[in-house]
Amino acid sequence: MGKVYEGLNDRLRSFISAQPVYFVATAPESGGHVNVSPKGYADTFAILDDTTVAYLDLDGSGVETISHIRDNGRITIMFCAFSGQPKILRLYGTGRVVTPHDEDFERLLKLFGPHPGVRTIIVVTCDRVADSCGFAVPFMNYDQDRTLLDDGRNAGAGNARRLQRSQNPRASIDGLPALAGNETDPVHLRS
Repeated sequence: MGKVYEGLNDRLRSFISAQPVYFVATAPESGGHVNVSPKGYADTFAILDDTTVAYLDLDGSGVETISHIRDNGRITIMFCAFSGQPKILRLYGTGRVVTPHDEDFERLLKLFGPHPGVRTIIVVTCDRVADSCGFAVPFMNYDQDRTLLDDGRNAGAGNARRLQRSQNPRASIDGLPALAGNETDPVHLRS
């Protein structure tokens, strides 16, 4: 049976830190596509306090999460146990996109491990923290993180394309604005 919590207690914090992957879900205010993104690298997620979390947004293929957060703020982060006791934990809340131009960006950036290709930081104020059983989630073995995202940024592959892309406005697949030109610099910015 699921339970709703007032915030992240020590047991939930331990559960989060033990998960090698989490999922981020957002949707536009009206119409459009729902987006769910898997996130890896355990050192890209930080718990700021009992009801506030953040994750490092690395440059990737799309800007759906940024676009949807700027559209309506709604976001859900889900962790699920693929080993050990079955459990699913969802953090429902309101997200905020923190860019390198924001005053708290440098302070937040220090909370994460070293990664190239940093685009933004997503901060979520949780208004509901709830778990459920996870009885149907399969057992899966975690071997290691894929390093392709970091390796590609360290090797400089595609840097010209990323630089050009960061200098132009970017939008979601539904045409919602996400990033203004030169709002981020994922080619040169590292955590």
